[in-house]
Amino acid sequence: MFQRLREDINSVFDRDPAARNFLEVLTNYPGLHALLLHRLAHWLWRKRLKWLARTLSTFSRWLTGIEIHPGAVIGRRFFIDHGMGVVIGETAIVGNDVTLYQGVTLGGTSWNKGKRHPTLEDGVIVGAGAKILGPFSVGAGAKVGSNAVVTKEIPAGATVVGIPGKIVKRADPDVSEALSVDPARREAMRQKFGFDAYGISEDMPDPMARSIQAILDHMHVVDERLEHMCATLRKLDASYRAGELPTLRDEDFAEILADVDAGCGPPATKTDPDTGPDSTERDPRKD
Repeated sequence: MFQRLREDINSVFDRDPAARNFLEVLTNYPGLHALLLHRLAHWLWRKRLKWLARTLSTFSRWLTGIEIHPGAVIGRRFFIDHGMGVVIGETAIVGNDVTLYQGVTLGGTSWNKGKRHPTLEDGVIVGAGAKILGPFSVGAGAKVGSNAVVTKEIPAGATVVGIPGKIVKRADPDVSEALSVDPARREAMRQKFGFDAYGISEDMPDPMARSIQAILDHMHVVDERLEHMCATLRKLDASYRAGELPTLRDEDFAEILADVDAGCGPPATKTDPDTGPDSTERDPRKD
């Protein structure tokens, strides 16, 4: 019992730089209090003392602002940071070394009995306000970004953001990527990400920027193939002349770049030379 308690307190030190000493964590961390009360409530639930278990769970919610159903199964070194508004459903299963932030919901999408809530495997991090809804698994080491809404299974090591949740980072790249990515470099990037508070890393790739980069890469490959085809045609027919592509000039894109820089500001109004602020109003009788 005391070994598990020490384990839980040490997990707080590992994942919260604001924790200063043993006594502070033991007395002032509602996530730890909710976890300890849940273990007792879960023990009562398994002994079929369900009313007592639910009553203790209700008292824990009143005390900490964290609602954990006594039927939920929670592993070791579970950490809830801040914790207010966290809800964990009856059939939820949480693995070891899992981290949740405030406002997280592990809920269901059905009123049918049976497995209705998600399973979080070891090392999962769920950011503030995220909702994981349904009887599916979140793979080991996965990260769910703040305020994401997840209703589908997440592979191990992936990072999911947005509504609905979309994968923006995978631990194992696709086959096409794996052919050109050095495994040592991939492992170095994984170590660089490390523990991401709130499921969001400063180095997380922007999905829009990544999409544009993919388009540019595709265009580059197409250009190379066209150049190769033209070179082959010239070898077959000496009279063939490939037309040169027009050069791209910066001034051609000046107006577009100006619009992008301006953002969503009001459009510029055109000034009538006859009625503008720098001219006097003309009298039609003089014309």
